[in-house]
Amino acid sequence: MSTVKNDSPDLIRFLMGNEAIARGIIESGCALASAYPGTPSSEVMESLTRWKKELSHPIYLEWSINEKVAFEVAYGASLAGSRSAVIMKMVGLNVASDPLLSAAYLGVRGGLVVIVADDPGPHSSQTEQDSRFFAWFAKVPVYDPSSPAEALSMTRRAFELSEKYHIPVMLRPCLRVCHARQNVNMAGPLEPVNVGPFEKNWTKWAATPKFRLVLHGELNDKIRNISLEESDSQPLRISGPKESPLAIITSGSVSAHVKDIVDADSRLSEIPVYKVDTPYPVNQKVLQELIDSKTQTLVIEETYPVLELQLINKTKVRGRISGHVPQQGELTPEVVERIIMNFSGVETEESVSPTIRARRPSLCAGCPHRPAFFMIKKLFSESIFTGDIGCYTLGVNLGAVDTCLCMGASIGMASGFAHATNKTNDGHVVATIGDSTFFHAGVPALINAVHTGANFVLVLMDNNITAMTGGQPTPATNFLADGAPAVQVDMEKLIRGCGVKSLDVVDPYNYRALEEALSKAKLFSHEKKSGVSVVITRRDCIRSSSSSISNIRFQVGENCDRCMTCIRDLECPAISFVKQEKIVRIDLDLCSGCGFCVDVCPSQAIAAWRNLT
Repeated sequence: MSTVKNDSPDLIRFLMGNEAIARGIIESGCALASAYPGTPSSEVMESLTRWKKELSHPIYLEWSINEKVAFEVAYGASLAGSRSAVIMKMVGLNVASDPLLSAAYLGVRGGLVVIVADDPGPHSSQTEQDSRFFAWFAKVPVYDPSSPAEALSMTRRAFELSEKYHIPVMLRPCLRVCHARQNVNMAGPLEPVNVGPFEKNWTKWAATPKFRLVLHGELNDKIRNISLEESDSQPLRISGPKESPLAIITSGSVSAHVKDIVDADSRLSEIPVYKVDTPYPVNQKVLQELIDSKTQTLVIEETYPVLELQLINKTKVRGRISGHVPQQGELTPEVVERIIMNFSGVETEESVSPTIRARRPSLCAGCPHRPAFFMIKKLFSESIFTGDIGCYTLGVNLGAVDTCLCMGASIGMASGFAHATNKTNDGHVVATIGDSTFFHAGVPALINAVHTGANFVLVLMDNNITAMTGGQPTPATNFLADGAPAVQVDMEKLIRGCGVKSLDVVDPYNYRALEEALSKAKLFSHEKKSGVSVVITRRDCIRSSSSSISNIRFQVGENCDRCMTCIRDLECPAISFVKQEKIVRIDLDLCSGCGFCVDVCPSQAIAAWRNLT
């Protein structure tokens, strides 16, 4: 077994929540961790790579092709006897739901912790879904940390609970825990734990429906025992006196707000606050006894009424179901304070927040997606544009994204539009998707589109990384999560293998080549109706360390007629209109030197100006 450097047991570091979770994984003797990047979960794997190097820990780390595969990799390691973890954001759990539900029935061998980061708000997600509901649906326990320190502690407890009951266990940190920072006490890391070699037993590990019925009964027994026997399933008083006609029950990230608000206001000091570490399965008997002993109880949890719905009698409960807690939106401290004040009958002045005009998000200056969207809009102005999840969703700003559903949906939806009998616009469709998203969920949809004879153009925007979540590698890169060498997947061969007959690769900075490639695709798919045509626009992300940024910078000349094409249609952040001087100006500090604006300008007013070398 590999040697692991040992930290001092009383070592304290100022850690972000995701760093603390990663530390908890290392301290638990986890042998394998797999993940797919997504805010707010991405830093867990990135932190694991740092802990691995710092501690010379032998843990295997992997950015998987999608969340389903990541779960299956971790589950395989668990059955082999190793402790394992899988990491994703909450919408990624939708992708991994199939193996999760089945693994709950089958059980685990080495501890398996499923780390799912939720995004109440939502701030960078399609939904506000609450993963605790998914845990309830799958019948797996879920820990709900309220701070980075708790996130580390609960990660370790989750591994222990998983092995004790042979069940996957979920850790569900919210955004405000993932990205908060706190001094955290750390222990020494464990060497990878192994519970022994895999023993073949098809009635358990490959169970047919007859045996699944038995396994379901065993799963129900596990959940029942956890709710009755584990202290984490019971409410723990964290503030206020025990004797009071009122009470607040809370869980997870919002419990920190609740405690701070109650402790800071003497008018609220007599209200006890109870916290539940595992909101599913909760000890219903103990929780109900607490509620029955009070005149009224306020339940504050993020995001759905998971605790509330497990209560047998809700007549004295105030929460989301009763309408006393908002049905949507993040429970920020301001919102929580207002809820508690209304519940307690304490009068408070209504605070007025300043109105701040939000700046809409925009693609970076020099982003290779911008010229691709510009040309799509120019050549396919009457077409339907199906978009996808990633930086390139911001193609909406350039009028080149009409739909955005979920990972990989641009290709499947393009097929639906193409096959629809009720044609819209000119009946033509252009789908856009990024390289990481294509590997994640686009390949099956492309095979289906080719097989069914759908006619549309697919623009695959390849910037060589998973850009939106921080630059993680894709299957087309030659390194793994921790920098170890990887086998690169040839994207062009993969696309050809899907049956695509028309395929071109082009640098999106090259105006003429881009126009020619998309025109060819238009002829193949829209005019000749010969099937799906694919154009790969390939250039490294402007934020990537591998990106080659030009030393040339550009200026707008006196022959500019202020038509605003460069601002309105290209929307480059480096180009702006100065109202006072009534001129169009290029900001040299923002300009990346891509030069695409030179070809876009109708009056040919933009030219090279300065060589930074």
